[in-house]
Parts: sequence; C-alpha cells; structure tokens
Amino acid sequence: MSDSSDRLIVLSLGPMSRVLSMAPDGSDVQVLVDNLESKPDGVTIDPRRRHLFYTFMGTTRTGDGDFWENEGYIERANYDGSRRKVIVPLGSFVTGKQIVFEAGADRLYWCDREGMRVMSCRTDGSDLYTHVQTGVGEERRDERRHCVGVAVDAKAGHIYWTLKGTPNGNVGRIMRMPLARTPGLDPLRRADVETVFDGLPEPIDLEWDEANQTLYWTDRGDPPRGNTLNRARMRDGKPVDHEILLHDFHEAIGLALDLPNRRAFVSELAGRVYMADLDHPGKGKIIFHGRGRLTGLAYLRA
Repeated sequence: MSDSSDRLIVLSLGPMSRVLSMAPDGSDVQVLVDNLESKPDGVTIDPRRRHLFYTFMGTTRTGDGDFWENEGYIERANYDGSRRKVIVPLGSFVTGKQIVFEAGADRLYWCDREGMRVMSCRTDGSDLYTHVQTGVGEERRDERRHCVGVAVDAKAGHIYWTLKGTPNGNVGRIMRMPLARTPGLDPLRRADVETVFDGLPEPIDLEWDEANQTLYWTDRGDPPRGNTLNRARMRDGKPVDHEILLHDFHEAIGLALDLPNRRAFVSELAGRVYMADLDHPGKGKIIFHGRGRLTGLAYLRA
C-alpha cells in the first residue's frame, strides 16, 4: 500500500511556472520551485540520491505553440526543491520533453521535440549522447518527426519513444530501438528502429511496466481514440491486448504509474490530474484541478 508520505510531483505552466508536490489524493499541495520563466515539461526521480530532474522547453514560443529556439536545458533539485542546479546547460538541445531515469545505467533519457532527437546523459549532465535523430534543419517543421515521450526497458535493452505527429492527425507513432550504444552509429541513419504503433491520434508520454512487459501512454488527439490513457503488453517484440483505460481527458500529457497500488496518474493541459484504476478500465477520478496548465508528473514513493 502507499505510504502517507508518498507524493506526486507535478509541473505547472503559467506566466511564471512551478514545480508542485502533492499527496496522491491531490491534497497538501506545496510549491517546491517557483517563478520559472522557461517552461518545464518532463520530470523524473532518482530515489537513491533523492533528486528530481526536470526538462525545459524554453521561453520563446510561437503562436502555434512550438519552441523553435535552442533553449532547452535540464535542472536538478532535491526532493524539497532545494539545491537547484543546471546539469545540462541552456542550448544543449532545442525543446526538452519527457525525461526518465534509468537506475541500472545511472542515466537520464529524454526527448528533444523540435530538435527531433532522443538523448541521454549521466546524472551529473556529462556524456551527452544522441541515440536517434529523425531529421535536420527545416525538417523540424514536420511534426511527424517530433519526439515527445520516452520509456526504457532496461532488461530487454530497448528505448521506446513517441512521434506525436500533427495535432489530431492520426499519424502519431510509437517507436523502438536498441538501448545499447554502437560506436560510430549515425543517429540520423539508424537501420534498427522499429515501429510499434502507427496511425495513433497524437501520442505523448510513455511509461514502462517491467514486471508485466506493458507499455502505457497518453494521447492528446481527438476522441474516441485520442484524449485517452492506453496500454499494451509486448510479446516477442509486438504489442498485444491494446486497451484504452480511460477516456475524455482534455489534452492528456503527463503520466506516472504507482504499480504496487495498481493506479496511474495523468495530467492534462486543462489543469487537472486524474487517478486511474489499472484493474478496472473506465474507472478514474479527478484528484486535482487548478494552478495553470499541467505538463509532466512523477510518482515519488516514500
């Protein structure tokens, strides 16, 4: 069962953005980091060192909602928001999206949306590496190349990521590639990339359930397949038993799993956080509403 001191870490966008902490029922909301000018998007947790890591998209935003300037960076903080430090400097990538921590390799993995990349580094920001790049130059205008969500299956040695596609375009994809780094491999010309799902409305964030070999994702596209929480088991490299766990979000974005308690948490740009029952598809409830548009979230176990 969950400990009373378990927390959800939630990123809130506004004129000055915030990193929030709350109880899993949405109560006891605390501001860990305030007055962020750059827009945070992804957050992950290193439970051993008790660190939070969060990505930034930038401050220069066009009318279509994209961030074209090279303004991405990653910051680290303690669980209480103290001792903040930039570990991947401003301009090291374009637009930071979902980020995950993989304890076995002691690395952070994230997506660079307008940079069209999946990247990683050590937890101190060193050894910056590009695993795949889906385009260069003006190809970034093609949203089918935009990398957003990322998940790592360390045991089988895979990285999964989303290509969100055009808004509500039904051209979104979930991709997979080997986790291992091959010396001299050109990230623009990988021949070992697989398509796991194609023709999705607009897939966003991913989470991997190692014990059950199951991939979870949010989709912010149009109903009925979009604005949903989804999952599919992976068997022999192929997805099986795809099901929609919950419908009717308003631009679903962030995703965090609490597997011991068989629940998932989803944040949406409309400013709400939902809790979904993993054992009863269709069953969920709003636990939090307010404080601006919400992006990434993570589950912090006490």
